Amino acid sequence: MKIYCATSNPGKLREFQLTLKSEVEILPVPGLAGSVPPEETGATFEANATEKAIYYSCFCDGPVFADDSGLVVDALGGAPGVYSARYAGPAGDAEANNRLLLERMSGVSNRAARFVCVIALARRGELLATFRGEVKGTLTDESRGDGGFGYDPLFYYPPFGCTFGEAPLADKMQVSHRARALVQLGEWLRGPASGLVEKISSDG
Repeated sequence: MKIYCATSNPGKLREFQLTLKSEVEILPVPGLAGSVPPEETGATFEANATEKAIYYSCFCDGPVFADDSGLVVDALGGAPGVYSARYAGPAGDAEANNRLLLERMSGVSNRAARFVCVIALARRGELLATFRGEVKGTLTDESRGDGGFGYDPLFYYPPFGCTFGEAPLADKMQVSHRARALVQLGEWLRGPASGLVEKISSDG
């Protein structure tokens, strides 16, 4: 079974492929790098993931999944939330986002945070299903570790005793928000809907 993934983030693509390698063959959406991305105007992770999945499902014949994920910080009223990737502005990067987050959390005692991931699966402009995963942790007051990507070096996961930036990728992928959403996608693919996906994958 082949499905397409609508992401240009190599870190995400690697995690997707590692998690679902026994379920399906994951391929990037053809021409994704040269396409104009949707604006992502949704106020929720579900809305943005759905928008992207439906949009990119028109680029190819097979089923396409897209995700919207981010960091939700209680003390910041849920920020960065859906703006996680562009928290420091359109020209910002992970380093700038992390720096801004640390500045805004300076002196804040409530450091509870959670990563959220919503995956939407679509085909030819039609939404098939959505899947949501979350993982809870706390924010450190400095960057720790050079693994993972995004806010991983700031996200401390108590059961590991370290940040996601310090944890081995294989360990992180057992518990991460993205992995939990992907597990649900895998279960859906193995369930009654799997015949449908296999059919539309082969139909082209």
